[in-house]
Amino acid sequence: MTRPVNAIVAGCAGVVGFLMATGTVTPGTVIVFAVVLLVTAAGNALNDYFDVEIDQINRPERPIPSGAVLQADVPPFAGALFAIGIALSFLLNVSCAAIAIFNAGLLVLYAFRLKRTPGAGNVAISYLTASIFVFGAAYAGMEGFARVLPVALITFFAMLARELWKDAEDVSGDAAAGATTLPVVMGVWPVIRLGFVFLAGALGASLIPLLWWGLPYLAGIAVVDILIAGTVVRVLSCRTADCLKETGATTLVKYAMFASLVVFSLSALFLQGG
Repeated sequence: MTRPVNAIVAGCAGVVGFLMATGTVTPGTVIVFAVVLLVTAAGNALNDYFDVEIDQINRPERPIPSGAVLQADVPPFAGALFAIGIALSFLLNVSCAAIAIFNAGLLVLYAFRLKRTPGAGNVAISYLTASIFVFGAAYAGMEGFARVLPVALITFFAMLARELWKDAEDVSGDAAAGATTLPVVMGVWPVIRLGFVFLAGALGASLIPLLWWGLPYLAGIAVVDILIAGTVVRVLSCRTADCLKETGATTLVKYAMFASLVVFSLSALFLQGG
């Protein structure tokens, strides 16, 4: 229910944000990792709590629909995770605490209302994912923000495309549950095309660090960009939710985002002085 793999990756992204800002890792980044992991896990659990009717159609194997977890137990569990994560953020600095509090509130609002608001939920979750890098940089101060901005933009655009396509895949269940997502309102094909636009934005943002990391960085990010471009090619012929699911596009975009973490981490470690 907490999506532990995703929560761990999110925690690592916070550390990468600090690494990109400073070129190093300090003991305090353990707290950065813990805060991001806990807040992300809480948001994931709360999302399952509010999505139980939709998940009964789209994801019946998830813990609440399957009966593995009692729905009533989820809010206090998520609340405890939020509280611990926010408390730990005050051990970093005021900026980190402010981001943690704002993001926790936005996660609650997303699960409760924004997910069912066309477009707004997609933008919110994309911001939340991208802001993890900013959170890590905030622990280092604002001097490294410029080097964190490109990966935040890549993450925002790629995540927005992925979120839109995930909604397109789930359009039948969402429509049955009365959720007014963009695919329900606009149709699947327009949303697929909109995803292309945002992936193009991710590709463009990925080239910004060439200004300070140069050609060695290009060799690494080219792998990520090829994966993103290949995803676009696979989806070009799709007009329906079933076709989109068969391409595995949302999974490929997730892999591309994971790969970008590796590229940015290595670049920050070995090309920081470039």
